[in-house]
Amino acid sequence: MGNPIISENFIRLLDARLREVAEKEWDELPTMIPQVFRSIPSDGAWEEFFSVGAVGNFSAFSGKLQYGSISPGYLNRIEPKEYAQGLVFERKFLDDKKYAVMDDAAGALGEAAQRTRETFGAEMFANAFSSALTFQYSEEGVALCSDSHTTKSGASTSTGFDNAGTDALSATSLAAARLAMRRFKGDIGQRIVIEPDTLIVPDNLYDTAMEIVGTDKGLYSAEGTTNVQKGRFKVIPYLRLDDYDTNNWFLVDSKMMKKDLLWIDRIPFETKTTVDFETFSVKFSGYFRSGCGFKGWRWIYGSAVS
Repeated sequence: MGNPIISENFIRLLDARLREVAEKEWDELPTMIPQVFRSIPSDGAWEEFFSVGAVGNFSAFSGKLQYGSISPGYLNRIEPKEYAQGLVFERKFLDDKKYAVMDDAAGALGEAAQRTRETFGAEMFANAFSSALTFQYSEEGVALCSDSHTTKSGASTSTGFDNAGTDALSATSLAAARLAMRRFKGDIGQRIVIEPDTLIVPDNLYDTAMEIVGTDKGLYSAEGTTNVQKGRFKVIPYLRLDDYDTNNWFLVDSKMMKKDLLWIDRIPFETKTTVDFETFSVKFSGYFRSGCGFKGWRWIYGSAVS
């Protein structure tokens, strides 16, 4: 009877076994991506987004229709990248039927793939104050959170175009950030409707954030004054933000965030199994192609605490 290592049916069964274990770990690892990103389909090497300028206010009708002009917006292009990793199992693992060892390794590969993907999501916020973007080309050329945002319309950007601060998280700084977002302006310099309703923080700031939005009265005082921040914001603790900075925090308009903060799984996680002809070892690999980016900046206010 031939050795099962050369059996095509055996390899097929082994492939299915390892794939099932790896994909199970991929699916079960907690993910933050659906909470903050909007996933979009893609069948191209990249996706481009051209923003369109706003239309000005209506003028009084004087018997003849007046036509408005629209300034061009900025181009943003998101290009998913390829990621892959492999494992090699020696022939003796098969001979000795050490399938549990192979299962554990395959599961670890699936977990590593999902963990890598989760890191990209956290980097979107961790690198929000940098113009160096992992997957994205931004024609505007500034950071997601910046005091240097521009417009092509010629409107003044002296107010309403700043979505970056440096204050530590407190009831006072949170109130100031909310007012700053409410004063955001569109590309033609006119006020737009922004409803900041969610606070995204590293685990290190979760208790502070919950205290600010959960205390009924007497926050930071003995007078028992009403805390106007109570219940105003949802708090999202973003575990992996602590790997970059434990003090930075972000206030967002969640509806606008899900519109403008995009995630692309160009090729979902997939696995392959093969046998090396020279060594009779089993090779198992995982591959995925993903990317993320943003269409606009007005959904977020970030504070880079020094």
